[in-house]
Amino acid sequence: MVRDSALFYDVRRTYEQNYREGPFGAFAEALAADTADVPRHTASDAGDAPDAAPDYELFGNPIDLPFGIPAGPLLNSRFTTAAFRMGFDVAVYKTVRSRAWDCNPFPNVLAVHPDAPDGALHPGDPQLDEGVLADDRYEQPLSISNSFGVPSRDPDQWQPDMRDAIVAAGQGQLLVPSFQGSRVAGMDTEAYIADHVTTARLVAETGARLMEMNTSCPNEGRNRLLCNDPTLVGTIAEAVKSEIGDMPLIVKLAAMATDAELERMVDETAAHGRVQGFAAINTISGRLVDRDGRQALPGEGREHSGICGAAIREAGLDMVRRLSAIRARRGLRFVIVGVGGVDSPSDYQEYREAGADVVMSATGAMWNPNLAREIREVRSVR
Repeated sequence: MVRDSALFYDVRRTYEQNYREGPFGAFAEALAADTADVPRHTASDAGDAPDAAPDYELFGNPIDLPFGIPAGPLLNSRFTTAAFRMGFDVAVYKTVRSRAWDCNPFPNVLAVHPDAPDGALHPGDPQLDEGVLADDRYEQPLSISNSFGVPSRDPDQWQPDMRDAIVAAGQGQLLVPSFQGSRVAGMDTEAYIADHVTTARLVAETGARLMEMNTSCPNEGRNRLLCNDPTLVGTIAEAVKSEIGDMPLIVKLAAMATDAELERMVDETAAHGRVQGFAAINTISGRLVDRDGRQALPGEGREHSGICGAAIREAGLDMVRRLSAIRARRGLRFVIVGVGGVDSPSDYQEYREAGADVVMSATGAMWNPNLAREIREVRSVR
């Protein structure tokens, strides 16, 4: 594992400090470098020259390497541009809202230590309710808390910054904006749907080629995940598609425990053309405790937090395999973005073999900013 000082999102600083001053480490160096000095892509699987046409595409957009960073640690255009320069060819701009939204109190990231021989967590594991140890000991295999609460700038700030992020993508690279609706006191379902549509329109105005709708964030309150209600997701997706037209829409999902739940999600969305892809998974929600069994993250409503990193790799792979099986069995054409616990070239390959069209890493990339380059090196040898 790389030094904490190499993290491009510094977990020892507040979200606001990271937003204003980041990225850090190798990402900061890449951002500061003259673009002519930034290493470009290595040879592809077929042994092509570095400047050859990309081997992959996402909704008609050429991609050199189907690997990137999901919504979360890429806070603004500085972060996404640095990610592109470090070889992460698909960069997801952190989820935005129709209004400004505060971050949860610091700290937001702690190391998480599941009590299991293989360190893996799955939906329904008893320890998720009994308590999972969280502290500041960042060790491999690395799992962390994700307790930000989906903060957002006001659209007047994020729209121009998102435009900058989109145009900063190089040849064979793609910026994916992420958005979600915002529940506020007194808001009924109709208004909640309308807020998704408004936010999608604001994203479309930036020149986006596609967008991701986040339905999976556990930080807004346990058992309030939008993706737990496939019918409502389908209704929202239909309304959003009426606004954005032919622009591809990806829905970000949490882990779904049963095949019936997942099949229903596909029925309500992709089977009707309302959604063109799924990103899975985000995090797994668990009760985080310190060594004395007390709440690990301070503040009301933060007893449970999303857990990401190595602990959710198997759950992420399971979702990808199940989505791939549904896609094949029903002859559907939706895209699968595999996310969860990717911190090595072998993890990337395993997700690809499971059926992921694109693979992404957040925790692994945060601690190893050279992960995309390592994957390229392995591919070029093969």
